[in-house]
Amino acid sequence: MIRIHLLPGREKSLLRRHPWIFDGAIKEKNASVPAGETVLVCDAKDHVLAVGAWSPASQLRIRVWSFDPQEKIDREFFRRRIASAVEFRKKLDLLAPGGGCRLIYSESDCLPGIIVDRYANFAAVQFLSAGAELWKDTIAELLLELPFIDGVYERSDASIRRKENLAPICGVMAGAEVPETIIIEENGLRFAVDLRQGQKTGFYFDLRTAREKIRALSGGKRVLNMFSYTGGFACAAFAGGAASVLNADSSAPALVQGEKNLQLNGFTENVENVCTDVFEFLRKLDSRGEKFDLIILDPPKLIPGKSAVMRGCRAYQDLARLGFKLLSPGGTLCNFSCSGAMDAELFQKITAAAALEAGVSGRIAARLEQSPDHPTLLSVPETFYLKGLVTTID
Repeated sequence: MIRIHLLPGREKSLLRRHPWIFDGAIKEKNASVPAGETVLVCDAKDHVLAVGAWSPASQLRIRVWSFDPQEKIDREFFRRRIASAVEFRKKLDLLAPGGGCRLIYSESDCLPGIIVDRYANFAAVQFLSAGAELWKDTIAELLLELPFIDGVYERSDASIRRKENLAPICGVMAGAEVPETIIIEENGLRFAVDLRQGQKTGFYFDLRTAREKIRALSGGKRVLNMFSYTGGFACAAFAGGAASVLNADSSAPALVQGEKNLQLNGFTENVENVCTDVFEFLRKLDSRGEKFDLIILDPPKLIPGKSAVMRGCRAYQDLARLGFKLLSPGGTLCNFSCSGAMDAELFQKITAAAALEAGVSGRIAARLEQSPDHPTLLSVPETFYLKGLVTTID
């Protein structure tokens, strides 16, 4: 294998087992190595530290496959890593027939650039790096060997692929044709998922524990569910005994799918779906003097990168301020950020500032984070991204 050397002193993060090596840390910046090729990563003194995948188009030049320099990166390597990820989900009791979960979560499962979501008997996959792209056919074949997977569908259409000079690709990779709709079950609720058109791979498994919390909070409540997508929180709220739910989202197809999910679970009364700009809709509700007992604010990523932190913080604060103004006395606000650049401490400060602007006093009743099938790897804090606060006002 080709040896790639780090500049003096740039091996510190690697010694802490962080798998990312950026262009600025590398001596051979313009090495003639094919995209995705496995390389040996060495310190400035030529000591081999790891093996990883080379990405010539990206600033994130190498993603480490293994910190064992002797480990061979081949079909059996990926078989072992997939088996380890599956065993972890088995321990979480997430492999019941007809269910769904994130089966492989990239760096957290020591498979950087690879995302696999399980929907009943199908796997939806995303390959987000040059190394993952090189091995994707092998990975699809290995997934098909799992006893609970009949077909593998690729959803490699995330914008991050552009940084790797990879074009978007979608379609069947292996096994059975994916049906137009797959029904999965979560906590006794049923959801229809479209693997071809849905955001991410079709469903937000990272909000599983948050949906459980919403269900527990919703008894007898008038619920406002903003950025409602396909109705996961709405179904959870009605399952918890909500008196009514008002959903709003800017995507008409998502709202249609959300209505189908509500009907699938028998929730057809006291629900309203509005296709609108959520920020403007919240202002309209405030101008009308509307009040709600439970408000859910789960926006898309408002901070796509570090350069957008200030603008994104203002947007998160504006949302929370409007949410607090629309709460009835004693009401509860559940606000979320899925932006990795937003840390938990900053998110709390923004929420506190929003409450102050809204003229309310609140207490944090619970903190929420991504579900355990999206584990945070100790050595890679970037794998923790979802923050949620459950705040009750006086």
